[in-house]
Amino acid sequence: MSVKNDCGHHRDHQRRKFYYLLMAAIIAVIIIILFVILLIFLILRPSKPNFTLDDVTLYAFNISTATTALTSNFQITISSRNPNSRIGIYYDKLDVYATYRNQQITLPTMIPPAYQGHKDVNVWSPYMYGTEVPIAPYLAVSLAEDETAGTVLVNVRAAGRVRWKVGTFVSTAYRLNVNCPAYITFGNKNDGYAVGPAVKYQLVEGCNVDV
Repeated sequence: MSVKNDCGHHRDHQRRKFYYLLMAAIIAVIIIILFVILLIFLILRPSKPNFTLDDVTLYAFNISTATTALTSNFQITISSRNPNSRIGIYYDKLDVYATYRNQQITLPTMIPPAYQGHKDVNVWSPYMYGTEVPIAPYLAVSLAEDETAGTVLVNVRAAGRVRWKVGTFVSTAYRLNVNCPAYITFGNKNDGYAVGPAVKYQLVEGCNVDV
């Protein structure tokens, strides 16, 4: 009986030893892979994309003083440049919208997913709409004052997810936030030019990008 028990204990010990070695090997492989990925990124030094707000075409920007509701209609041209020479960028999701003093005044407009190669530039021209969007009374007062002064600062924002591509490796998704200032002038149409019933403003404003 003791011989059988010793054999059983020996087999159990061998089995546990095998599992421990297998787990150690798996953990070692994972650590090596993570180290290689970290080393690649440190060598390549990925840089976040550069966004520029090229122009804004304004079709409507009207506030109802009775209901403090804003109706706005824009078309923008926004471009993104990949500054990396060895890293591609996947734009998995990107929504653009406009804000006034941190309040969203248009619905988000989705930009189709896209891939951006090394040193490439992507250009998008989405429309943004906001019909009878309620705004706080104090914002309505500020907006009326800005229009009287002749300039309204509207921020064009983009939010989404990006992934980095190095060779055949593709990273996990990272949050992307873009903020572009757009100074819209009222009263003096010479600051823009007519496009049918709309006014187009050439801006070429650099944007703040967080990844």
